[in-house]
Amino acid sequence: MNEALTLKEAQLKLEYYCSYQERCHQEVVQKAHDLGMKSHETDAIVVHLIQHNFLNEERFARSFARGKHRIKGWGKNRIVNELKQRQISAPNIKCALTEITEEEYIETLDKLAERHWETIRETNVQKKKKKFCDYLLRKGWESNLVYEKLKEFEK
Repeated sequence: MNEALTLKEAQLKLEYYCSYQERCHQEVVQKAHDLGMKSHETDAIVVHLIQHNFLNEERFARSFARGKHRIKGWGKNRIVNELKQRQISAPNIKCALTEITEEEYIETLDKLAERHWETIRETNVQKKKKKFCDYLLRKGWESNLVYEKLKEFEK
C-alpha cells in the first residue's frame, strides 16, 4: 500500500473483515500484515478483535466444518487437515467435528457416492473403481467407508 494506515483505521478494516465472514487467527494476521501493520500492532488488533468477539477460533472451526461438509461434501479427514493447516488447536478441531452428526455424515456420503458412481463414464471396471475411490478419498472420506460403498456398488 502507498499510505500507511493508522492503528484505528486498520482495526476498523479488520473488524469489517471479520464481521462479514468467520475468520481464523492466521487469516486476520495475514490481512493485517497485508495492510502494512507491524507485529506489535497486529497483536494489539487481534487482542481487540477477540475481546469484542469479532474473532473466535472455536466459532470459526465449527462454522468451517459445517460449511465444508454440507456444501462441498468433505469428509472428516479433509476437514481436520484443513483446520490443522489453518493452525486451529486440537480441542477446537474436536469440537468442530461434533457439528456433523453421524446420520448426516453417512447420508452425505451415500448421496455423494451415488452421484459420482453414476457420472463416471469409464468402461473398464477396475479403472472406474479406482476413479471412484480416488475421488472420495480426495474429498477426505475415511478409507473403510469408501471401500464399503464400493462393495455396495459392485453388487
